[in-house]
Amino acid sequence: MTRVWQWNRPVTVREVLEDLQRERSIAYTTVMTVMDNLHQKGWVRREVDGRAYRYTAVSTRAAYSAALMNEAWSRSDNPAAALVAFFGMMSAEQREALQDAVRIVAPALPGAPEAVAGDKAEEPEEKAPRSGEKAASGGEPGTEDDFPADEAPPDSGR
Repeated sequence: MTRVWQWNRPVTVREVLEDLQRERSIAYTTVMTVMDNLHQKGWVRREVDGRAYRYTAVSTRAAYSAALMNEAWSRSDNPAAALVAFFGMMSAEQREALQDAVRIVAPALPGAPEAVAGDKAEEPEEKAPRSGEKAASGGEPGTEDDFPADEAPPDSGR
């Protein structure tokens, strides 16, 4: 798949073989079998081109990586802990890339600051303490003290 993604165009088994043979000895039938397996699994499409097939990636490498991360995360019995552990493993460059990605997708996410501000404007004022008022629980207004211990505020992320 790496070769197909790198070229980002339809490729033949012969092209992949010749590229791989620059690094190591490999048989044509091995590459052909792998390409056929990738087709059977739905990773590549193929079209007949003379007596050969041309293979094209079904999705990008980034989409594949995202699917792998999502699959691993969804299998966790504690997704929040898995994310914390994952973020802890990141390099500074990876954390910066994550922050950039969040800035890009945040406006489109439900509950984004723009959407929340619009939603709150439509709510009756009695539902939330006014600025400077103490919450019924005695905590600061708008803090987690306003909610039961097992229930986080709607936009807290917990």
